[in-house]
Amino acid sequence: MQKISLCLWFDSQGEEAARFYTSIFKNSGMGRVARYDEAAAKAAGRPQGSVMTVEFELDGQRFMALNGGPLFKFTEAISVVVNCETQKEVDHFWEKLSAGGQEMQCGWLKDRFGVSWQIVPTILPEMLQDKDPEKAKRVMAAMLKMKKIDIQGLKQAYGGR
Repeated sequence: MQKISLCLWFDSQGEEAARFYTSIFKNSGMGRVARYDEAAAKAAGRPQGSVMTVEFELDGQRFMALNGGPLFKFTEAISVVVNCETQKEVDHFWEKLSAGGQEMQCGWLKDRFGVSWQIVPTILPEMLQDKDPEKAKRVMAAMLKMKKIDIQGLKQAYGGR
């Protein structure tokens, strides 16, 4: 069993979200589903027999979705980072996860459930940490103008073009 995993609190859409996420990522799947019994339903104010938790895995990373009601909402203070090797990967995850959600700056988006994601090309941290501060500065300036990250645009900025 994975020692550390992430639990996402949904109002009542945990199973729908888990199915959505597992449809997007390779090597993913649904796990166990627990339902509210009489005592838990009463304590949580949820319908008896409704989905309480859903375990799921996205490309080897385990998650749990909890249907806990409307008390808590997602914020950008927590985000899921997707590291992408190619522009094709960036485009795929951006298109799928932003559908019905909100595109934000610098590779950030909120999906239709309100979960924040960062779609990050693996080359970006390398460029931003370059020993030449001018290259890093140009890359940062280019990234700040982007919503979905464009790897070619970063490379052009890095090269001084």
